Amino acid sequence: MTVFTDLPPELRAIADSRIEAYRRATNGKGLTAKELPAEASRVWACSEYVAQNCIRHPQLLHDLVTSGDLRRTYDPGEYRSKIEPRLDEVRSDEELIAALRLAKRREMVRIAWRDLCDEADFEATVADTSAFADAVLQLTLNRLHDWQVERLGCPTGTDELPQSLIVLALGKLGAEELNFSSDIDLIFSFPQSGQVMGRARSLSNEEFFIRLARRFIQVLSQQTEDGFVFRVDMRLRPFGASGPLVASANALEDYYQFHGRDWERYALIRARPVAGDIEAGLDLLEHLRPFVYRRYLDFGALESLRDMKSLIKAEVGRKDMQHDIKLGPGGIREVEFIGQAFQMVRGGRNPALRDRQILRVITKLGELSYLPPYAVRELTDAYRFLRTSEHRLQQYDDQQTHSLPSKPLERARLAAGMGFDRWQAYFDTLSKHRARVESHFDQVFGAPTDPAAAEPDALSALWEGTLATEPSIELLAQTGFTDGAAALEQIEHLRRAYSVRALGQRGRGRIARLMPVLLRAIGRRKEPLSTLERVAQVIESVARRSAYLALLIERPLGLSQLVRLCAASPMIARQFARHPMLLDELLDARALYAPLNREALAQDLKARLEQVPPGDTEHEMDCLRHFKQSNILRVAAADVSNSIALPIVSDHLTEIAEVTLEEILAIATRDLVARHGNPCFRDDDKRQVAPFAIVAYGKFGGLELGYGSDLDLVFLHGSRGCEQQTDGARTVDNSVFFVRLAQRIIHFLSTRTASGLLYETDARLRPSGSSGLLVTEVENFSQYQFQQAWTWEHQALVRARPVAGDAGLRRRFLEIRTAVLLKARDGESLRRDVVQMRNRMRTALDGTNEELFDLKQGAGGIADIEFMVQYGVLRWAAKLRNYLQFTDNARLLKGFIECGLMGRPDGSRLADAYRRLRERVHALALEERAAFAPAREFEDLRSGIIECWNGLMER
Repeated sequence: MTVFTDLPPELRAIADSRIEAYRRATNGKGLTAKELPAEASRVWACSEYVAQNCIRHPQLLHDLVTSGDLRRTYDPGEYRSKIEPRLDEVRSDEELIAALRLAKRREMVRIAWRDLCDEADFEATVADTSAFADAVLQLTLNRLHDWQVERLGCPTGTDELPQSLIVLALGKLGAEELNFSSDIDLIFSFPQSGQVMGRARSLSNEEFFIRLARRFIQVLSQQTEDGFVFRVDMRLRPFGASGPLVASANALEDYYQFHGRDWERYALIRARPVAGDIEAGLDLLEHLRPFVYRRYLDFGALESLRDMKSLIKAEVGRKDMQHDIKLGPGGIREVEFIGQAFQMVRGGRNPALRDRQILRVITKLGELSYLPPYAVRELTDAYRFLRTSEHRLQQYDDQQTHSLPSKPLERARLAAGMGFDRWQAYFDTLSKHRARVESHFDQVFGAPTDPAAAEPDALSALWEGTLATEPSIELLAQTGFTDGAAALEQIEHLRRAYSVRALGQRGRGRIARLMPVLLRAIGRRKEPLSTLERVAQVIESVARRSAYLALLIERPLGLSQLVRLCAASPMIARQFARHPMLLDELLDARALYAPLNREALAQDLKARLEQVPPGDTEHEMDCLRHFKQSNILRVAAADVSNSIALPIVSDHLTEIAEVTLEEILAIATRDLVARHGNPCFRDDDKRQVAPFAIVAYGKFGGLELGYGSDLDLVFLHGSRGCEQQTDGARTVDNSVFFVRLAQRIIHFLSTRTASGLLYETDARLRPSGSSGLLVTEVENFSQYQFQQAWTWEHQALVRARPVAGDAGLRRRFLEIRTAVLLKARDGESLRRDVVQMRNRMRTALDGTNEELFDLKQGAGGIADIEFMVQYGVLRWAAKLRNYLQFTDNARLLKGFIECGLMGRPDGSRLADAYRRLRERVHALALEERAAFAPAREFEDLRSGIIECWNGLMER
């Protein structure tokens, strides 16, 4: 709340003279000076606009006081109800012009009065000015449209339905933060091209709406003896002042797609339909959203906004506008730039930032931790102070000004209007706010560097190709590349790459600034040449979208993390090259090296999918892929930095797959239920929904997923009894429903889109393999396991566990698994079957030779340990007690030891060997190398495994 002080003598004298003038004007007209509101002296001292309108039109203040409008806040829509009766009797443009100006006089006097005497705060004041404008624009357009239809006919589209003009407001009106005296920035459109119907003369919709728009602008902005309603600025329309006044929605979409510039994205952030066909306006803005908000983190926007600010700064300097509280240093525009920079950079990925009002955006930036709390507080306080100062400047004489006054009386008036007893106190407070805004602005955008002060960079000349070969090789050697000639060859290869050669002027400028910094960072790595090769692949890939070059320029931390991770793993480098959106993850090192737990993964995926319109399958598939890729990057980053151990890596990778699969099941079920209804059956005269579940086998089932692992899946359902059909309009048998459900799940997982695929899937472990049903009824599954399954299928069941679907069906599967594993078996027959299967696998898959050992399939390798564990579970199931529930080899080996089924030395030897071999396979996967090691490297370990194998399996 503003704390008012006594008026200084010079302002008191002005107020007294205006009160006296009002007394003379009201003499005998129903309202005496004694009945003036107590705050009249302050209001009239600070606003000549209010005072003169009250003096010249005494009935105006009388009406505001007696109606109670001067003291109260209007309800939503009340401006329309206030203005519409004034327009009921108008029959011409001239009468409409006069009626609108009378309405403006009353309502703007009321708004200014309430603002100046602190009856309304900043938010209420700008909401009032905006609501008044909305009502005026809609009511005016309604009248003009109806009159023109009567005269020319009705514009229609291809569907022959009537059409209306679409009026989009940008700037302060679009944000519902309109100044007291402000231009309104508008763009006109209409839904469809077509013809005007109902008159003999042919007229296109475009011609109709251009005529309507011209009349609309004239009625609002024509200067009369009563002033104007609004100054209308159309320069933000496509192609500016040289473009058509009105364009169809399709023409607007084409323009922004092919010609739209960054400043137009900035302008459209605040766009809002305010008159005409509001629904069509909202639909148009939704179609333009991909232009405004990019799906990736667009750090190129910072560069564009910085350029815009530089132009403004140059204009400020040229016109000596240092005391302009809008465009000057630390002014209103800088607060808006800060908020809208984050919107342009991150709004495509975070819908919460797609807000038109800057204070709400600043608040949200704090909630999302993009700005610290003190910055949110300082920017919010500064913006309110600056915008209120702007209103005080404009409320004096209804002029669009932002310049601080230089004359003592004007300064005293502004200070008093802001609640200060003297100018210096106000100016000191204003200066503090502006200094804070400028400081935050520089932190977001980076203090501009004077190009003249920068020393020439030899690496820049090297990248540009203007440095001779020998000096280039020597320079690279000095930078850290031991083989300067090879490094130069890689750099030249990158420079010749099509994506780099095809860059536009802005992109070439970005890569020219990036490469010297990048080369220095790479030169500091342990193996700079291989790191350069990997990073060059990434740069070549992302150059086609040069905003990612801007990201690396704007965020040095992101650049350093890219170099670090590419140096550590070619697999990670290839992921960056294939999926450039992963570069977004480099911006927060704390999150990058801290993989999410299961609950956080579920929240992350939910938040991502909330941004996708339900039923947009392509977008949902891309969203799921981005979720997997970004979270696997976090795991890999923590892995290569040795922050987490191998078992934890597999746990994280398994949880990512589980969360993904659960969400895919939910999406696929939603879509099929919408089409066919729920799968139901009748059992014991009770109608119920049939359950469905997904079981994981192999590495997924055994909680041992690696980076490139596929998913072995088996699908089960629990439909039984009679009437096994869906309950929707398009009924199908439950068996058909569940097959389609499983097919859709596999489609979501394994279809390769522009964002890659989620997981390779394998459903061949189901009963009867590839020749069997894709989805099996759970009791049939049980019967098959007991009566038909081979020993190797029971081996596979050791590592099987339910991962998604109905809880009851999942419990039933676990009961079947336990019962099958506990089944009595002949020990010798079991041993023979397992050994035969292992020998067949080894013959078919073992790649071991004199020089290399196949870590997975070689004798004494991973598969030998897995087969021993599976054999042990099937042989000793009854003695494993609670360990039987586990599916991972590490805990099952521990169970063998704890239950006395295997000697501790052998069990520990196998567990240690399994861990070491998996660690090597894992490390090789990060290096994108096959799972082979030098033949002599694991000789002792292999001998121990073979000894255990011979003792357990070859007796």
